[in-house]
Amino acid sequence: MPDIPRDTQAESSLSLLGEGYSFIPSRCHRLGTDIFQVRLLMQNTICISGEEAAKLFYDEQLFQRQRAAPRLLQKTLFGEGGVQGLDDEAHRHRKALFMSLLSDEAVVDLVRLNEGYWQAAIETWQRRDRLVLMTEVQAILTRTVCAWAGVPLADDEVTLRRDQLAAMVDGAGSIGTRHWHARRSRKEAESWMMELISQWRGGVLKVDAERPLAVVARHRDTDGALLSERVAAVEMLNLLRPTVAVARFVIFAAMELLTHPEWRQRLQQEDSALEPFAQEVRRLYAFFPFTAARVRRDFEWRGYSFPKGARVLLDLYGTNRDTRLWDEPEAFRPERFATWNGSAFNFITQGGGDTATGHRCPGEPLAIGLLVSALRMLTRRMNYAVPAQDLDIKASRMPAQPESLLIISDVSYVPPT
Repeated sequence: MPDIPRDTQAESSLSLLGEGYSFIPSRCHRLGTDIFQVRLLMQNTICISGEEAAKLFYDEQLFQRQRAAPRLLQKTLFGEGGVQGLDDEAHRHRKALFMSLLSDEAVVDLVRLNEGYWQAAIETWQRRDRLVLMTEVQAILTRTVCAWAGVPLADDEVTLRRDQLAAMVDGAGSIGTRHWHARRSRKEAESWMMELISQWRGGVLKVDAERPLAVVARHRDTDGALLSERVAAVEMLNLLRPTVAVARFVIFAAMELLTHPEWRQRLQQEDSALEPFAQEVRRLYAFFPFTAARVRRDFEWRGYSFPKGARVLLDLYGTNRDTRLWDEPEAFRPERFATWNGSAFNFITQGGGDTATGHRCPGEPLAIGLLVSALRMLTRRMNYAVPAQDLDIKASRMPAQPESLLIISDVSYVPPT
């Protein structure tokens, strides 16, 4: 049995931090393979890429999520005890909670709320010389998701909670100052949410029984016990944090509108063009380059041995740009989604496989809906200018963002016709 091709470096963690999104694709290209092994964080790690690799990765008979995510991510992005780290019946039971909360009706409700907050924000932006669009959209989404979830949020609290929720994403792919800021933000946000859970359970906080805060607070695990306050807080943040993270997609969408002004007119006139545009943004701008799992039992794939317990990374970024799957994958071409085959394994920005039972993100339809909503606002409800600024996007920064976070000026509201 042949050995899995190996990267030549003895330890590649610094290379990963330096190369970022291109780390796995560049080695696949250099080695001429969809699979190689490398040492990361002092562990032998198998990296795989492509549609067939994604089908393998989401086979729950072969892979598990328990102990898969590096501690750096658990302490920042995911939290500990949440749905991302569960397997089998425990995962299916917890996932059903999220699927019930993120129903089609809930997405419509949340998008409707979001458009109201967008309109209110645009009206205030008209009185400002310039603004940083990323942080403004994060504030809109913070207000939106808290109102939808039944989380009380005073006006003077928005900036604090926005920054905490955004920091957990922003610092997840880093070390140093950003990482420690993300850890501190998670700790503070979990304390905030634990207090709300405690208040609801104690009858002090009154929230509509069907709002997510109340649903999560009374949710019982497979053993029939209520979630601990900490785990309930983690799961509430698993609703709030990813919603605020959609701001990154919005900023990249605005940048593509800047680069491709012909699409602005199309989006103004064609409702049918909005979702393909949003999907192309999501294809090109996955927040993180890969996702992790551990081998559940020894098995072979393509003649290579996968030993039980090995950490495996699936290349999200490279699969979304695989030339075998996507024609001219680096080009921004929303029209490609008119003929996309809808595979659950070749477009994996938010995971692959089945949403209801597997580890694909249950918030994917919400992310699409919020991005489509933002595109309507950017193209139909406001005019604005984009002054000279540093819009460079560094591939080594995870998650990626333009250096200036996209500054806009001279905003004017466009009323509906």
